[in-house]
Amino acid sequence: MTEVATRAQAFGLVAEGVAAGLSAPWRLYLARGCRYLSLSVGDRTEWNAWRTHLGCPELSVRVYDAGGEIRRSSVAEVVMDGCRISVELVEEIGVDDLDRLLVADPTTIEPEDR
Repeated sequence: MTEVATRAQAFGLVAEGVAAGLSAPWRLYLARGCRYLSLSVGDRTEWNAWRTHLGCPELSVRVYDAGGEIRRSSVAEVVMDGCRISVELVEEIGVDDLDRLLVADPTTIEPEDR
């Protein structure tokens, strides 16, 4: 991995992922004045691909009510050269999907297991 000491290096890291075939994040946030880069992706496949590309070992999952809609936020983070990089996925979860809320990868649940 490259060092992430400047804005150009942070954007270069994302460009490397896109050049390697990953989907571009739908939102990219690079904090001004501190070393933090956040990527928001559109689905679990993209999230897993970016997480693998960046080597993000840490994972947190949060479920919350957003005005009557249940959402699941999955965040993976890694620190590179003092820069915290996170990859985030926010999914809307229906009431019929409540059994999937605490599963690390909901795509692995077979229909007969529900």
